[in-house]
Order: sequence, then C-alpha cells, then structure tokens
Amino acid sequence: MKKYLVIGNPIEQSLSPKIHNFWIKQNKIKAIYEKKKIDKADIPSLILDIKKENLQGMNVTVPFKKLVIPYLDEMTECAEKTQSVNTVYKKQNKIIGDNTDIEGFERSLKDTNHDIKNKKIFILGAGGVVSSIILALKNLGAAEIILSNRTREKAENIKKIYSNLKILDWGEIPIFDIIVNATSLGLKKEDKIELNLTNSGQDKLFYDVIYNPDMTNFLMEGKKLGNKVKNGKMMFIYQAQLAFNIWHNILPKIDNETIDLFNS
Repeated sequence: MKKYLVIGNPIEQSLSPKIHNFWIKQNKIKAIYEKKKIDKADIPSLILDIKKENLQGMNVTVPFKKLVIPYLDEMTECAEKTQSVNTVYKKQNKIIGDNTDIEGFERSLKDTNHDIKNKKIFILGAGGVVSSIILALKNLGAAEIILSNRTREKAENIKKIYSNLKILDWGEIPIFDIIVNATSLGLKKEDKIELNLTNSGQDKLFYDVIYNPDMTNFLMEGKKLGNKVKNGKMMFIYQAQLAFNIWHNILPKIDNETIDLFNS
C-alpha cells in the first residue's frame, strides 16, 4: 500500500489526511495519508524514505517549507522562484520539491470576486507560505504589496526575493484594499493579533490563510468592522487537489461533498 504524509510542527490542526483519504477512497487507490509531527532533524530520514519508496509523497507545512529545500535534488520553477516547497515526490530517481500553494491561493482569491488588479495588499507574517502568496498576488496584478512581521529581519529576507516589496514595522498600518493574515496567530482559539485596525475603513477583504478554526479572531474583528472575510479553506482544498494530481495523476473533484468535509 502506498503511503503519504503531511509533516509540520504543530500538526494537530491539519485536515490534509481528511481530504486526501476522502479522494483516495473515491478514486479506489490503494494508499493511506497520515500526519506526522516532526523536528528538523527528522527531515533527512523522511527524504530517504521517499528515495527508498517506503513513502510515495509528502506535504510540507509550518515551519518546514524552506527547511526541507537543502535535502531535495531538484525544485520546480515555482518552488525555486518562491524558495518554498509544500509537495515532495520522487521522479526519475530524483527527489523533487513543488509548490501548489501559489495556484491554490490564486484560485481561492478568484472565488472572492475581489479584483486584485491595481489593489494595495497588506500581508501580516513572513513564514514559508508568504513568498507563495506574494507571487500569486503579482500574477494577479496587485499594484503594491506591503509586508509586516513581528521579526523585521524575516520580512527583509523575503524582500531579497521580491525587491519591490514594501516593509513596515509591526504595528504600523498602511492604507490597504486587502489584508492577509499569514501568521500562525489564530491556530489557537485564544490567539489575537494585537493590531489596531479600527481606522482601516470598511468593505475591505480580510483573508486568513488559517482554515482550522474556520473563524479566527482576526476574521471576527474584520467582520465586526464591516469588511468581507475569507478563511484559507478553499486555498487549502485547491493546493491539496494539485498535490493529489502530482502524486496520482488524477485531478480529484471539488464538489459540495468535498467542501462539506470541513463543515462538520
């Protein structure tokens, strides 16, 4: 039986096994998908498992999207461009790192009916998924992308990839059309982003890449201030669909039954 994993730390909140095992069953594939909490020291042995085909594929989440890179043989163009990997597999005896977050985020934004072209986007956080979000926003024609992170140095590191990125100190709030929470603040129900967004206006889009819980304090605050809100559920589903296709050469259906998996 084929085996797939999602690795991260923390990993309890990941619903990847739920969606992948649903599609595995739907498509009658002899496989299982599990989640595993790891430390950085565990990465080489997991890569070796893929080399030996004890493991057929791996999704990568916080905080390993960049840390996994030195152990790969090759990266796809989009993974190389963003220096971020969320999907790993073996092809022609090489371990390949890919990135399905970019298209996942793009497609989820299109679902909101918010036109990104010429808009100002404010991103909170500088973790592994942020470079993917920036590339997706650039692909969609955003006019300006502003980044703020609690540790400014990490934001400056992303500016090395995207030179026209504007960096703000944590706590500074610019004028924006869309604000994206790409921090891990919100994974715990009590988490709050201690920023004063009360003067940011109404009818903006508050987007949180977190999908579990489905309504973070950040989104509740956005709604209370009269804005449209969206969590990362559809981004998660789209990126999972693309990873599934890479591994199994089957593009699974995204229908109401799939989406309802996350409403229970």
